[in-house]
Amino acid sequence: MALWDRLKASASTMQTQLIAKKNDLKSGAFRDSSMAMCALVAAADGTVDPAERQRVAQLIATDEVLQNFPADDLRRRFEANLDKLTADFDFGKVSVMQEIAKAKKKPAEARAVVQIGIVIGGADGDFDKDEQAVVREARYALDLPPHEFDL
Repeated sequence: MALWDRLKASASTMQTQLIAKKNDLKSGAFRDSSMAMCALVAAADGTVDPAERQRVAQLIATDEVLQNFPADDLRRRFEANLDKLTADFDFGKVSVMQEIAKAKKKPAEARAVVQIGIVIGGADGDFDKDEQAVVREARYALDLPPHEFDL
């Protein structure tokens, strides 16, 4: 089975796991890390078209796990991270990775951030190589073992 098929098959499982942990995912570090992850995945290929920006913003606004936080606050953080990445992807990526690393202290939050990255990356039906690569880098920045997400 191809990687995407395996990830697609487990995406609903990941979302279910995230919902089950919703009450544990209320910290500012998780909020900041997850919005940075969403922006990083959206900009993984170095560009963000308006439709992609809108699609990810809509996913953020409707995701049950992220409803612990005000939608306007999430959107502002997502947009700020996207702005950094679109202004200068390589330089912005350093800052965004620092935001993602905020969840490193709590393994459950770190795993949830990676799961959100996978769910966002696969939302359009194609978790492409660029998206996989940035989620893999984020997993590394969060000190999670490579085998955990098979990326």
